Amino acid sequence: MAYWLFKTEPGCFSFDDLKKRPDMTESWDGVRNFQARNFLRDTIKAGDRVLFYHSNIPEPAVVGLADVVRAGYPDSTALNPNAEHFDPKASIDKPIWYMVDVRYREPLQRIVTLESIKQNPLLADMPLVKRSRLSIQPVTESEWRIILTMGGMMAGVTVP
Repeated sequence: MAYWLFKTEPGCFSFDDLKKRPDMTESWDGVRNFQARNFLRDTIKAGDRVLFYHSNIPEPAVVGLADVVRAGYPDSTALNPNAEHFDPKASIDKPIWYMVDVRYREPLQRIVTLESIKQNPLLADMPLVKRSRLSIQPVTESEWRIILTMGGMMAGVTVP
């Protein structure tokens, strides 16, 4: 199992939107960055865990947890000329872009703001802190536990 942080703008797709989907599951489509695409295509697997992060708001924050329930497969929005994320260079034979399916797990008891993440020296090496613009970022197991502890999800756990 691996750990990830998925960024989304809540005005486009929020954690509550995920909860309202059938089976609380949705495809994570529309990613148009090659490094993030490579994670989706090659690295992220069913069973991986996700920190759901709301970005581009006054107080960006990790707000909840999700699980990857389907590993990478071609992003159908790239093939649809009426879709917002259409890519005329993509084809069925050469899809270019990939997506995964994620399922809502639970909200954090306390949101974990970007500011509080930046203030925690144990999280100084996170791509999020280093101002990565990637919408999909790897998270170490230690960072995962620290964020969950900050979010009130792992009371009594000693954080290294």
